[in-house]
Amino acid sequence: MNSYLNTRYGEWRNRRRISNLARQIAVQKSQETSSKPIVFFNASTRLQGLSLNAAFSLLTSWSLHLTGIPVVHYVCRSGMSHCVLGTNRADYKSPPPCKACIAQSRRLYAGSNVHWFEYKQDDTLTTEIRDLSINELSNFEYLATPSPTTRDSQSKSSNSSLPLGRLVLPSVRWALRRHNLPDDDKTRYLMREYILSAYNIAREFAAFIDDQQPFAALIFNGIMYPEATARWVAQNHRIRVITHEVGFQPFSGFFTDGDATAYPIHIPDKFELTPEQKERLDVYLEQRFQGKFTMAGIRFWPEMRGLDEDFQYKAAQFQQIVPVFTNVVYDTSQVHANHLFPHMFVWLDLVLDLIRLHPETLFIIRAHPDEMRPGTKKQSRESVRDWGVRNGVNDLSNVIYIDSQEYISSYELIQRAKFVMVYNSSIGMEAALMDVPVLCGGKARYTQYPTVFFPESPQEFQKSAEHFLDAEKIEVPPEFQRNARRFLYYQLYRASLPFNQYLQTGSRLGFVQLKPFSWCELLPENSTTMQVIREGIINGSLAGHRVDNGDRFLLPAAQ
Repeated sequence: MNSYLNTRYGEWRNRRRISNLARQIAVQKSQETSSKPIVFFNASTRLQGLSLNAAFSLLTSWSLHLTGIPVVHYVCRSGMSHCVLGTNRADYKSPPPCKACIAQSRRLYAGSNVHWFEYKQDDTLTTEIRDLSINELSNFEYLATPSPTTRDSQSKSSNSSLPLGRLVLPSVRWALRRHNLPDDDKTRYLMREYILSAYNIAREFAAFIDDQQPFAALIFNGIMYPEATARWVAQNHRIRVITHEVGFQPFSGFFTDGDATAYPIHIPDKFELTPEQKERLDVYLEQRFQGKFTMAGIRFWPEMRGLDEDFQYKAAQFQQIVPVFTNVVYDTSQVHANHLFPHMFVWLDLVLDLIRLHPETLFIIRAHPDEMRPGTKKQSRESVRDWGVRNGVNDLSNVIYIDSQEYISSYELIQRAKFVMVYNSSIGMEAALMDVPVLCGGKARYTQYPTVFFPESPQEFQKSAEHFLDAEKIEVPPEFQRNARRFLYYQLYRASLPFNQYLQTGSRLGFVQLKPFSWCELLPENSTTMQVIREGIINGSLAGHRVDNGDRFLLPAAQ
């Protein structure tokens, strides 16, 4: 009972802080520095709570308003028949919790300039997709006659067909916690509703852009279908789009002109770590290797155990050890990861063939800790665990399978490894930091730089794996470890913008609350984070450098 009361009190206190700040900020007047507004849109990052990304968006909009930059929030008011976070996996036809979500939107954007959008079903589109299969829906494109409100702007932009299937597919996979979708009535229903809702957003957002003529749009993630659709429309109208995601430090965000979920990071060729920066990174890695870290407010490793005697006894019976680290197959990073292989399980099937051909090698298949994350609704419906059962992996004498909730140290496995195979997990970069050979099957954020072995095709992957298994010694290029350290430092201390000045852990898992602070602290002169974001959005310059297509939001050098 005390826990329940504390939770409710914490939520009430947070609502009060949001309301008070919103009211104070709304009355602050500053000379407008632009006639064109910045549009904010984040329909897929929260319902009734305050997630990290919802907080990043809110705080940034407040800060821009305080400096005289017009801000307009594009906000859902039952604007989708089914939204991503509101999808009920027990009953796909269950309506989303619009009432609670709209109430939260009213609290967050009180006193702000808000444009609400609602749902209007398109009968022509409804008829056109009614009898399509999952595969046909996944590849569906639509070219409709523009409405009078959008005809002029569309004539100025490329008159491309709207790739509705491609825009909604990652969201269907995410909502259903699987990559491979069954071609059944209920899955087709959900995908049709997402497509109809995406088209409604496209139509409404195009009219909104015509009316507002925004300078730029700041959008969550860019992968979930509402934001992906708005991003497509904005770019088709030649409006600059900035996406944001959770950064790699607690309460930090990542903002980019590119794909936020790919975490594109530009590192100057001449950048080398100073002795102070090396020490800072080593302290972080010491904590990381003990499992003492969080991601998006979640701590994956409540404990971390070493390798026990049973493992040591079995390992002694083999010539070499090769850990295999998997991912969550529905995660938004997989949109970028599926570069060599159609999806992770195709890669795992190839790995399984290698396992059967090499009985002298002990393979350790490790399920990602997020695959069956306890206390959440994110448990995968297409899991490595099920793949292993289906393929008889536990019956193979040269395999140890480690489930997602077995907290055995991955770093001790790496220390014992001849080499490591990963799909796109961050453990690949950490293995590179430990100077262990890494063979990567999926495109990862760290494959932007030479840090691991990343073949150009499935055939080359198999050839490399066979070579590594047979070789007496694997030569690792010295730049792999150097680049891994440079990349990790940039990822942590240059590209992750800290919001911990304003945020603290919330009462519920995965949510945050505002700290008590004055609205003045949101002014760029009082916050490096807000200064960097403002300069990046308005002037296209970050840390004194001109931004072109490949540059990112970087903090000034952290010493």
